[in-house]
Amino acid sequence: MKLVIAIDSFKGSLSSIEAGNAVKEAALKAFDTPLVTVCPLADGGEGTVEALCEGLGGRMVKVDVTGPLYSPVEAEYCILPDGKTAIMEMASAAGITLVPDNMRNPLNTTTYGVGEMIRDAVSRGCREFIIGIGGSATNDGGTGMLRALGFEFFKENGQPMGMGAKGLKELCSISTENAMPELSKCSFRIACDVTNPLCGQNGCSAVFGPQKGATPETVSDMDKWLEGYASIVKDILPNADPNAPGAGAAGGLGFAFSAFLDAELKSGIKIVSELTHLEEHIKNADIVITGEGRLDSQTVFGKAPIGVAKLAKAHGKRVIAFAGCVTEDAEALNDCGIDAFFPILRSVVTLDEALDKNNAYKNLVSTAYQVFRLL
Repeated sequence: MKLVIAIDSFKGSLSSIEAGNAVKEAALKAFDTPLVTVCPLADGGEGTVEALCEGLGGRMVKVDVTGPLYSPVEAEYCILPDGKTAIMEMASAAGITLVPDNMRNPLNTTTYGVGEMIRDAVSRGCREFIIGIGGSATNDGGTGMLRALGFEFFKENGQPMGMGAKGLKELCSISTENAMPELSKCSFRIACDVTNPLCGQNGCSAVFGPQKGATPETVSDMDKWLEGYASIVKDILPNADPNAPGAGAAGGLGFAFSAFLDAELKSGIKIVSELTHLEEHIKNADIVITGEGRLDSQTVFGKAPIGVAKLAKAHGKRVIAFAGCVTEDAEALNDCGIDAFFPILRSVVTLDEALDKNNAYKNLVSTAYQVFRLL
């Protein structure tokens, strides 16, 4: 029996690799001499760095950077064993969870710390970047990040424009002359699962601005300023496309990456699958195991387990999923490649008891073992 296990983290409980190892333990108990491959899994959002670093044997790096409100924060990213590949989450430096509720205002927040993370990794020899850009607190079009990398943004009088989204109101010209020369040798893959353009009714200001603290008036202003920004960018970078899917991700950070750094914006699960060679493992499997902490109808929309299931079904494989909890509407997953799914709780417990790492591990081993006995 050949099994490939690719389970997303059970947030607040088991990491991706811990969950995978629990299922592996069950498989070793249930089958005679099984061949089991555990692959780290994430969708490019929170937990991606941890999952890939643990699963691929990388090392975590901590660096003090400028937070979204300009005070220092300690950001973390991973460098893989090749010494050249860095895996980051922009939220580590500019995430909305770093901003107290009463201080959320995208007019003010900056992505400068994201650029500082990249600069730090470049100084350590990294030239390949995989960056998840979900969960931002910003709407500055990525200009903060770009400034940290040496790009310059000027007002009409030749002075540097202000920071944050409100700085774009003053933008008159852009210079790439002093950008880090190493960037020309770097490649960027951006984990981006939103398809919003930069501007307009489906743009970043209108769709994501309110949840970051924007008022209707500031949404309109920011959208206008980003439109002007995009026009200036196109004057110096004709291939820049503010209407490309994902340009509006993370308050326009997607646009900055694609326009200035020639980045490739792709689904997070696709990037992770490529990095872990998941499809190659699945081709040789008899059964594919996936899952996450909670399975519901929303899992269908781009979540990691569905990405695994689609790969598996492309090669005619059976797919089983495990989860900490399963909602009534989760049967939608059966139409999307998951043949059967199983919650792992074995009795009525408190949430704290369910999330306890030891309890979750034991419950997952026990449930997986009983399922495997049927195979």
